[in-house]
Amino acid sequence: MQIRDLPYSDPGDPDIRSGPRFLLWLGRNQLRGQLASMAWGLLHQCSLAGLPLAAGLAVQAVVDRSGDRLAWAGGLILVLGVLIALGDTMLHRTAVTNWITAAARVQQLLARKTAELGSALTRRVAAGEVVAVSTGDVEKIGWFVEALSRFASAAAALVLICTGLLLYLPSLGLLVTLSVPLLALAVLPLLPRATRRADLQREKAGRATELASDTVAGLRVLRGIGGEELFLGRYRRASQEVREAAVHSARMWSLISAIQVLLPGVLLISLVVYGAALARDGRIEVGQLVTVYSAAALLLFPLRHFEEIAMAYSFSRPSARRAVRVLSLDRTDRPASLDTAPAGDLYDPVTGLMAPAGLFTAVVCGDPDEAGRLAERLGGHAQADPEPGPATDGNETGNTDDNGNEPGDGNASKPETVPSVLLGGVPLDELPLDTARTAVLVQDKDPVLLSGTLGELLDVPSSGLVTAEDALAAARCGDVLDALAQASADAGGDPMTTRITERGRSLSGGQRQRLALARSLVADPEVLVLDEPTSAVDSHTESRVAAGIKELRRGRTTVVLASSPLLLDLADRVVLAHRGTVVAVGSHRELLRTEPRYRAVVTRETDDEIAAPDAGDAFRTIEEIGERA
Repeated sequence: MQIRDLPYSDPGDPDIRSGPRFLLWLGRNQLRGQLASMAWGLLHQCSLAGLPLAAGLAVQAVVDRSGDRLAWAGGLILVLGVLIALGDTMLHRTAVTNWITAAARVQQLLARKTAELGSALTRRVAAGEVVAVSTGDVEKIGWFVEALSRFASAAAALVLICTGLLLYLPSLGLLVTLSVPLLALAVLPLLPRATRRADLQREKAGRATELASDTVAGLRVLRGIGGEELFLGRYRRASQEVREAAVHSARMWSLISAIQVLLPGVLLISLVVYGAALARDGRIEVGQLVTVYSAAALLLFPLRHFEEIAMAYSFSRPSARRAVRVLSLDRTDRPASLDTAPAGDLYDPVTGLMAPAGLFTAVVCGDPDEAGRLAERLGGHAQADPEPGPATDGNETGNTDDNGNEPGDGNASKPETVPSVLLGGVPLDELPLDTARTAVLVQDKDPVLLSGTLGELLDVPSSGLVTAEDALAAARCGDVLDALAQASADAGGDPMTTRITERGRSLSGGQRQRLALARSLVADPEVLVLDEPTSAVDSHTESRVAAGIKELRRGRTTVVLASSPLLLDLADRVVLAHRGTVVAVGSHRELLRTEPRYRAVVTRETDDEIAAPDAGDAFRTIEEIGERA
């Protein structure tokens, strides 16, 4: 796989049983690139290892005053120099390719999972964790995949060099061969402690990232209540904890680096002392001593890869666990038992909500968060209630259970999901994902407009029965079309070819909301669920938009979660959900007269007003005002 061939047509089906298995899966799927990088690494390492032999031959030629052998040694050094340059260049090229392609594969997997989960993702995983996985964690995972091939080539080079020294000069080669395993494995007892410290640093950094993300997202609210300093103080403390953990981790890695410098130094000194004694006694030649010493000195370079692979693994393992935690999330299991959406009533067994087929049903919830959860559930986004504990935020510290499973991996037990919503008596989670999304469309209270032209915005999969013009008219987007036509001279006065900026930032909140509504109306699903579709518009526009929705969706099932009297009065039936359960069903006017809890939500009454003896007169007055409107 080359960088120019990205993105992958299919990133594959990852092994999400644990973080290490995910890393192994990534390396196995890049076997060709790994082998290429290893081959170039071997060329580079072996060419470097050949320099001591050429240098030893040159020194011995000078001692023996042999010009021919000196010229031959010089030519060998020149050839080795070319091979070193070629091997190093191609090793860097293939290693970086492995890094980038591995990171791209992980990013595509995360993007695919994000698209599959939709709005349920951030309700099941902290937003800061999603950001951390998509940025820093992807880089660390790519680093390990890239370092793996270089480590393999370094290990192979060490074996070849030691074997060559044993054959070239057994007396000194044996000393080097026996010392290399000690040099490579001397730091192993320190790695678990270093890994734990690195995991702790990663955990604290993840928490700081989540805190920063939450603070930025709520900055407007914090400024309104004067809480900036409070949250900034929390972030400062979290940042200092990250710094202290980083210093604590760096000390251990510094000790590992010091050991990997000290022990090879001891080896080189021993070689010089022992080799000088052998040369003085005439048992070896001076050139042979130079060759063995130079080869031992160059062994420090491949030995460095042992430290690097240990660091890469210790940093990438928690990153892989976090990625696995996101990738193991599943919207629901949808066997392909039905390929067409059934028609009929929409029923939620959790709340008892029934939306009859072909009718305009309005749902009133006293809690906006409850309304949002109900809207997601009606769209088939059934989700498990997260269990409290360290595993919830994805910052596991590397512990395993009795079966060897890491926290957050695919083998962990999952909490039970809530019952599925039924459409025409068929559970939505028994429908294929594409079929379920075609049957039921949910527009949340904060819809996103993607950048592009208005025509591209409305070019969505649809039944073809509703035109863009009809949808825009029903959503009362006349003023939006005028504004877009005047926004760009390049559009030639055609609003459909006018570009909308990222997230529709050039439009007002009400304009964005109505365009998003028009997009949903164009899709023309069997069931349309709207969460507060008119919360950002004035009362006059709200009444016209509600009438447009009812007229355009006539004969189709429409569920609107709202508390606006103007919209509720147009609904065929109104449902009151209190604390997650349907408690009353009727028309808007009937519920105003008979249901105090409904009046409290719709008219924004206080507890004192509800208990007032003349409250009924006030409600009749409000009803009369609504009738006049």
